[in-house]
Order: sequence, then C-alpha cells, then structure tokens
Amino acid sequence: MDIYFSDVFRVSPESIDDFGAFNISLIGDLPLFIDPFLLFNSTKKRYQELHTEIIRYLLFLREKAVDNIHPGLVDAWFRFPEVKQNFFGFCLEGNSGSGLGKGFANSLCANLHDIFSDFGSEKVTKGQHLEKLCLVRDGVGRDNISDFTTNLIKGYLCDYTQTFAQKHIEPGLRARFAVRGSSFDYDREVWRIEEFELPRYNGDYVLLTPRDLLTKDDIWISKHDLFADFERIADAIPNVQLRAQVDSYFRSRLSRNPTAKERNSAKRQTFAKFHQVIDYYIRDKEDHGDRAVSVSDEKVQLSLQLYVYQFKELIDRLEKETGFYGLRGSTEDETRQRIAFFKDLIENKDGYKLLYAKGDAPKREEDVQILYRFVWFGTPSDVNREPNNGRGPVDFKISRGSADKTLVEFKLASNTGLRRNLEHQVAIYEKANDTKKSFKVIIFFTDQELAKVKTILRELKLENNDHIILVDARKDNKQSASKVTKQPDHL
Repeated sequence: MDIYFSDVFRVSPESIDDFGAFNISLIGDLPLFIDPFLLFNSTKKRYQELHTEIIRYLLFLREKAVDNIHPGLVDAWFRFPEVKQNFFGFCLEGNSGSGLGKGFANSLCANLHDIFSDFGSEKVTKGQHLEKLCLVRDGVGRDNISDFTTNLIKGYLCDYTQTFAQKHIEPGLRARFAVRGSSFDYDREVWRIEEFELPRYNGDYVLLTPRDLLTKDDIWISKHDLFADFERIADAIPNVQLRAQVDSYFRSRLSRNPTAKERNSAKRQTFAKFHQVIDYYIRDKEDHGDRAVSVSDEKVQLSLQLYVYQFKELIDRLEKETGFYGLRGSTEDETRQRIAFFKDLIENKDGYKLLYAKGDAPKREEDVQILYRFVWFGTPSDVNREPNNGRGPVDFKISRGSADKTLVEFKLASNTGLRRNLEHQVAIYEKANDTKKSFKVIIFFTDQELAKVKTILRELKLENNDHIILVDARKDNKQSASKVTKQPDHL
C-alpha cells in the first residue's frame, strides 16, 4: 500500500534516511515543524545563511510596515500560503492547511517596529529571532512560525529535494515545476518563480525536509517556556535595577492569593512593560542551544519510530486481513467494522506493541488519530477531520452524501476532560452535524485508566452503550498472538 514517500516514489527508506530527510506520509500531515532556531544554532554554513536570509526579509518587512501600506502589498509581502508540499503540520486529512492568513499578516505588519525594534543592534541576545513574534502576540504559535520559516527557505527545500530526486527517483515519477516564492528579488520587491525537477504526486510536487530542521510539540523559543521560566529568568537578570523593577511590577499585579490564571496575566503584563525580560529569556535559550538540537533529534527519532516504522507495520498487518481495506455497508456499519478490526489487532494480535515508542504510550490523542486515519485508507467513504464549528470539533466525520454520516472520536483514557466529553459533547456533535450516529473509541494503557473509564461510564449510565468502545492497549496482560483470540467486544 502506497502511503509513504518511499512507497510512492519506489525508493528505499534507507536512501531517504542516508540523505538526512524524513520519510513523510502522503495521505496526511504529520505533526512535525521546522524550528528556525535549528537554523540559527547550526554549525552548517548553509543553514546559517538561510537564517540570515530570513532576518534580511524581516528587516525588509519592517521598513515597509508603515501605517498607510496598501492592502495589496500586505498580501504580497506579509501573507503566505502553507507549503503543503512538505506534508507537515496539523492537517490529518490530506495536506491542505490554512497557511498564514490575513490575521497573521496584519499582526506582523502592525507589530514589527515594536517587537523587532532592535533588530541589528541587540544588546542582550546574540542574534535576531523570528520566534520573538510568538512570545508577545496571542494567536501566533509554532505552526505560524514554522509556516513562515518554511516559506522563506522554500527555494532551499526545492533544491534539496531536486538533488535527491535526480539521483534516486525514476524520471517518470518526477517533473519540472515552476515554483513561486523560491526566493525574493529585493530590487524589484517581488517573489521569484523558478523551475525545479521534483517528485510528482497527484499533479503537484512533493518536498523532502532535512530531519535536523524538524521538531515536535513546540519550537525551542516558545511562549510556553517563556511563561514557565519567568521567575528563573527574572531572578537572573544581571542589571540589579531592572531586576528589582521587574519583580516589583510583577508582584503589584498579583492579589494576596493569586490563581494560576492571575499569575499568567501578571506575567503577560510584565512582558509588555519590560521587553528586556524576553530578551534575557532568548539569551538563555541561545546559551543552551546544544540542548535544542538533542531534544529535537530525540523527538524526531521517536516520530520516525511511531509514525513511520510502527504505523507502517500496523498498516501492513491490516492489509493482510482479508478484505479489510475494502469494507462496505453504511458508514455506521463500515465504521463499526473498522474499529472492531483495529480493536482486535491491538488487543489480541500483538498490535498494542505498535502504539509504544521506546516503551512509552502515546500521550496525545493526535497520535492515535493519525493512526486511525491510516485505517481508513482506500475507503469509498469521505473521511474528514472536522473543523471547529463553534460547538467543538469532532475528530472524524465519515460520510457518503448528506444522508449517511457517522462521527468518530478517539480519546485517551488519561484525558482529564473525558467525563465532560462523554456527558455533554456527543449530543452537541450529533446535532451540529445533523446525524444520530457516532462512536467514541477510548484507548487505555494501564489498570488505573481502565478503572477510571469504567467508573465514569457507570456514573453516566453509559456502560452498556455499544457506540462507546474501549480498546485495551496494556502491555502487561497480553497473551501470545498465536493463541486463540476472543472476538472484539465493547463495554
């Protein structure tokens, strides 16, 4: 079954690995991101040049960010599409994400002079960092920073992929593409269009990305770390006067017994008044840059293990099940059958091993959802990751026209919001999607998680609901797959 880059383009996974690239899935994005800090901190001259080019473009934008800038120029210079051809990001169905829209463009244009006022004349940090934008602006996160970085190094990624394609991919599987935005012409102030010979898939080109530019979960310079490290960074400010002012101002924003929410609000106000704290945080991150490399490498290796090697093995085993990828019936029937196959494989045929990366169970439902999307490969049904419609997103909507729709949610038993979800959200999702058919699949990895789920179902009087299906992924209670197995069931 052709799912991964190596499958589609008939190359060995080892050749991709030796080239230093990630063997991407072509049926859905994987939750990895390009971290610009890995360019800044690299010992590779080409990576350092790429980071310098990013900063040069930011300086160009700062020069153009005036109050009366024409909206058309904002679109041309500040707004970018997602580079969907690298198959990274948040989109579980296909690879078409939202990109950097009008909100990001306007925010960048309005705040460049404030946020990046000292670009080129830093007194605290060693260099300039695009990530600073996500530290002080709400709504700008790792995906925005990664998308922006990917757009600004797209020419490099095209050239990188072209080198691999010309050496390893047969001519019939590649083509010449005119790629817009591969580099910027500062004389004419327009993005260039250049031709590259790239792998061709569904009429579009595909890009490989070096593994050593990728990370998972969050980028190295992140808002989460800034807030978590606030007290440590503030206490380490070498300027005694500034340190006292920051401490006094922060404490003045707090009540006698502040909540976590109040503390975060006080931190946000302190950052707004004393931007130098952000600079000292960035300097601390720069000083520990080697840690960024090792952390990102570990995350990417775990992602390879889980998303590529182990998930591929699971898909291969499902493919061998007679008729699995050709199941028919209504969407409700097909959904129930696919869940049953999946449950049986995990519980009775050693498939549970494929959910663990280096002995650890998935900690995010997103990982299980990616696996579940693979389970639906080749179906005649529409399998869509549902957007948030204002009443909460459902994980998947399986449909064949407007009259036949089934909803599916995958939950980890460890989810702290599981009770609330089971109690309220099912009816809301069904009403929002005009259907009465939905399944909840709950995966548990320990005895304690199973006990928790049973208690919740019993208290909500849902223990006999056949549309709530538990999957036992414990690794300490399994018999050999060679022994007789039980039929899939539900609780």
